[in-house]
Amino acid sequence: MRVCSLFSGIGGIDLAFQQAGFEIVWANEFDRDAAKTYRHNFGGDHLVECDIKSVRTEDIPAFDVLVAGFPCQPFSIAGKQKGFDDPRGNLFFEIARIVKDKRPPVIFLENVANLLEHDDGKTFLTIYNALVPYGYTFKYRVMDAIEYSNIPQHRTRIYIVAFLDNDKCDRFEFPEKIKLTTKLNDILVRNAKHDKSYYYTDNSVYYEDLQRIVDNKDALYKIYDSGVSRKAHYVCPTLTANMGTFPDRVPIIRDDYGIRKITPYECLALQGFPKEYRFPKIPMASAYKQCGNSVVVPVIRRIAEEIKKVMINKMEIFLEEINQYNYEWYEMRPLL
Repeated sequence: MRVCSLFSGIGGIDLAFQQAGFEIVWANEFDRDAAKTYRHNFGGDHLVECDIKSVRTEDIPAFDVLVAGFPCQPFSIAGKQKGFDDPRGNLFFEIARIVKDKRPPVIFLENVANLLEHDDGKTFLTIYNALVPYGYTFKYRVMDAIEYSNIPQHRTRIYIVAFLDNDKCDRFEFPEKIKLTTKLNDILVRNAKHDKSYYYTDNSVYYEDLQRIVDNKDALYKIYDSGVSRKAHYVCPTLTANMGTFPDRVPIIRDDYGIRKITPYECLALQGFPKEYRFPKIPMASAYKQCGNSVVVPVIRRIAEEIKKVMINKMEIFLEEINQYNYEWYEMRPLL
C-alpha cells in the first residue's frame, strides 16, 4: 500500500506508516534543513523539496493513502491563532486540491487539538466541508501521546482519518489506550557528560534559580516567561518548535555533571524515534525546531496499523470474491 506524504518535515508520519508496512512513494517538504534530515534517514529520491503550491498533481505517482501533518501554528494555542487568515493555515487547501484530483482511498491528517475548537468550530467545519463533497467519510479523535504510545510526553493532537469507502470507515477504529510504563530516565542520559554547550553556567541569568530549583534527577524542568518553574515534571511537557528560536524553552534536567538542556537526540527519543534516526550536519537550532514540529511516532504507527487492517480486510474480501467468481465460471464451463 502506497503513501503520498505532504508537509513531511523530518518524516515522523512517514516513518510511522513505514513501520506499519506501508511504502512511501512520494513526499513533499519546503524547509531545507528538514528535507536534509528526511533524506539523511530515508534516502532515495521520492522527496520533492519545493513549495507545495508549485506541485502539479499529475507529477505525483499513484498512491492509496495521503498523509499530512499540515502547519499547526495558525491553530495552536501557543500561537496567534489566526487560522485561515494566516498564509500557513491556507496551505490546507493544497491538500484539498490534491485530494480533488487524485481521490486517494484514505486520508490521514494530524494537527493540534485546538483545531477542533478554533474559531468556535468553524475551522474544523471548513476542513470537513472541503473534503466531504469528494465522497469522504470521517472519523477523528483527540489523543494524548502518554495514553497511546508508552512515551512519557504530553502531546495532545487531533487525528483525522477519512475514507472514500463508507464501509471501511465504519469498520475503522482508533487504537485503545495503553499503560505508560516508560519513565523519563529510560530515555534521558544522565550518566554521561554531554557537550558543554548544553550546560548552564553562572553566565546565565537563570543560573541561581536553576541551582536552587532543579534538584530531582528523576524529573524534568521548564523555563517560562515568568522564570524557572518550580514544578518537577515526571512526564515531559509538549515539545515545541520554539525550542529552536528560544534555547531556554528546551526542557532542563540535572545530570551527573550539572544542569543542562536535553539534547536534540533526547527530544527525538521523547517523540518515539528510534536510536538510529540521525541528524545530518545542520544548526542545533534547526534540530530542536524539527523535533518540536514532529510527531510522536508510535501513536501514528498504531493508527496506521488500524488503517491497514481495514484496507487489507477489504482486499481479502475482494480477492475471495474474484476467486469465487473464477470457481463458479470454471464449474459452469461444461454447460456453456
